[in-house]
Amino acid sequence: MLLKLSTVVLLMASTAAALPSFLQSEHLAPIVSAANADIIPDSYFVVFKNGVRANDHSAWVHDLHKRDLNANGLWDSISSGVKHVYDMGNFQGIAGRFRPDVLDEIRRNPDVDYIERDQVVYASETQKGAPWGLARISHRRPLTLGTFNKYEHDPNGGNGVTVFVIDTGVNIEHKEFQGRAKWGKTIPSGDPDQDDNGHGTHCAGTIGSRAYGVSKKADIVAVKVLRSNGSGTMADVVAGVDFAVSEHLALQSKKGGKYKGSVANMSLGGGKSRPLDAAVAGAVEAGLHFAVAAGNDNRDACDYSPAGVETAVTVGASSLDDSRAYFSNHGPCVDIFGPGKDILSTWIGSNEARRTISGTSMASPHVAGLIAYYLSLAPENASAFHTGPLTPKEMKKYLVARATRDVLTDVDSKTPNLLIYNNIVDDQFYAW
Repeated sequence: MLLKLSTVVLLMASTAAALPSFLQSEHLAPIVSAANADIIPDSYFVVFKNGVRANDHSAWVHDLHKRDLNANGLWDSISSGVKHVYDMGNFQGIAGRFRPDVLDEIRRNPDVDYIERDQVVYASETQKGAPWGLARISHRRPLTLGTFNKYEHDPNGGNGVTVFVIDTGVNIEHKEFQGRAKWGKTIPSGDPDQDDNGHGTHCAGTIGSRAYGVSKKADIVAVKVLRSNGSGTMADVVAGVDFAVSEHLALQSKKGGKYKGSVANMSLGGGKSRPLDAAVAGAVEAGLHFAVAAGNDNRDACDYSPAGVETAVTVGASSLDDSRAYFSNHGPCVDIFGPGKDILSTWIGSNEARRTISGTSMASPHVAGLIAYYLSLAPENASAFHTGPLTPKEMKKYLVARATRDVLTDVDSKTPNLLIYNNIVDDQFYAW
């Protein structure tokens, strides 16, 4: 499968004077990969330097790949070549499958900052249990028999806000979504426009379903980046972020002064990935609020992507007894905790299905839903108090400021001891 530099280079070398200067350069962009990552063979991100547009180079890379196929014979031509082009502000790149000789030509281009090997991304593990999370985020004190099933909230929470669920898809026909869920895009090639796993549907239900959602009026958009087995490529995940950013900007332009904001939830992760971290950071810079799962390995969340992205809201998981869930990652990259053990929500298989599962994947949607909740309660454009939607940076500060402090056990000194709170009792303190 690995071929030596041959025909492509030889055909071009006969007229060295006609070569672009970078093809004669000794500079090679570095190839990096995350430690302990599940690497996908021959699959790469190509990330360009600041000020360089990916769209200006994608045709050149496609040409290199095509000439290589013509010269060296077919090599899985259907799935090889450029798969994605990323245009997200400062994050400009492409992803695809390339043979070593093509990759070497790409590395010689001085506009290339670095190349990263693609890797498999996984949804979090699950386990059975019982529901309780909504009640907990609406009470300062630990739950009692009197508050166990009481979710104090504004019934219009989430109204006018769109939440992108970047996951395995969503069962958009589920009755609990009341027609507010729609299909956005399927990124993995050849996969159906449906959730055959359940993970994404569960997350969406915690965000915005009627019975299980934090924001019961939010609009849900399914962005499928993981296949039915709950795994996918980092390249597809980044493409999902790119789609969400484009849709967010379109909504912002369309709604104008009535725009209240958009949120993305990403309950997935893998080893450190500079392209994914850059994509999420770019999305936040574009105004898209991002909640991400801290991870389920009981390790430092800073060692994972996208959990280590500073501008996203990284969420650890708490348990019913107000302890850090035993599986939850921790450390300074965790911003806040949300209920994540034994969470009941929507599921697949019918339009009434439900299931109880656990993970930081279940904690992150509580935060995404709460962000949508807060955004929706901002004064309307006609109000004298209207100042526009909170920026992601302002929202993160607000979540931290309103969180319940020092209530969780088994939280080390390097990890913020903060549990999300919807502020319903103290609504005079809303920062609008």
